[in-house]
Amino acid sequence: MRAELALRLAVVLFNLGGPDSPSAVEPFLKNLFSDPAILPLPAWLREPAARLIAKRRTPVARAIYERIGGKSPILEQTAAQADALEQDLVRRGAEARVFVAMRAWHPMSDETAEAVAVFAPDGVVLLPLYPQFSTTTTASSLSAWRAAAAKAGLSAEHKRVCCYPWNEGFIKSLAERVRTSLLHRRPDLSYRLLFSAHGLPQRIVDRGDPYRWQIERTVGALVHELGDDARDWRISYQSRVGPLKWLAPAIDEEIRRAGSEGKGLVVVPVAFVSEHSETLVELDMDYAALAHKAGVPDYLRAATVGTSEAFIRGLGDLVLRAIASPEPVTCSAGRICPPGLALCGMSEARQ
Repeated sequence: MRAELALRLAVVLFNLGGPDSPSAVEPFLKNLFSDPAILPLPAWLREPAARLIAKRRTPVARAIYERIGGKSPILEQTAAQADALEQDLVRRGAEARVFVAMRAWHPMSDETAEAVAVFAPDGVVLLPLYPQFSTTTTASSLSAWRAAAAKAGLSAEHKRVCCYPWNEGFIKSLAERVRTSLLHRRPDLSYRLLFSAHGLPQRIVDRGDPYRWQIERTVGALVHELGDDARDWRISYQSRVGPLKWLAPAIDEEIRRAGSEGKGLVVVPVAFVSEHSETLVELDMDYAALAHKAGVPDYLRAATVGTSEAFIRGLGDLVLRAIASPEPVTCSAGRICPPGLALCGMSEARQ
């Protein structure tokens, strides 16, 4: 590994991004829905459809961001993760710089690829801040990066981290967050852990997207790590939009179930690694209000892993493994998805 650490290394963190001002909400949404992985239409139809959807959704989305200061905090939080990871890699002897590439708002792949080209690395590691692979997130970011890197003339060898749904550092950090929340339990109540992930349309999963399977593996590893602290738990999905059938059960259904059973809830985001509108507004405000209305006697929410030491160390481990690997790396050896999941990120890498 020491030979690989002698490389001048660029690490690129992939994330979705979010509007940095009220005026950025509409163009952010337009970028989001212009993504063929999000809106799978022919380009001639997708672009005008994206503009129309963005215009219609802007007032509601702007009101959401107004509740947390008028913008998304995701860039600042991702930048903090980048700084922490860079420090971790440097402590381990790497000459490394960590960059951020957002999919739907700045800095986007074109900007970041130009910055990486100026840095002139010997090697590049692509690292999604999506622990579970999906065609709608990691694969979409990869597609945008490849085009941007070619445009910027980046000739350095690229390695990548595919996914890490049960990476030890990620799971330990989640467990720490859960146990911190459990310190605030009421002694007179029985609590349920409600694991929440961003939803997907069912048809995407039916085509072989591994996201749901990997979410279930994350939860399984976390339940094992928590031991007796996870005697009562369920998985749910949030952020449903539109009339399509989405992954179930929906979080609102599980909140109502807990209310009917007199259960306290500890809601645990398992697919987000930083705080943004889905956690700060949906979980902390909207679903907390629903829980109160549904008769849930106590509603707690575990924080995302952020810059926790174990999580950052786990990311560093993945980067160092990727440097030395001829294949994309996961949280285990080689492909982790079952053969039936045709859109596995390892399959995508060989196309």
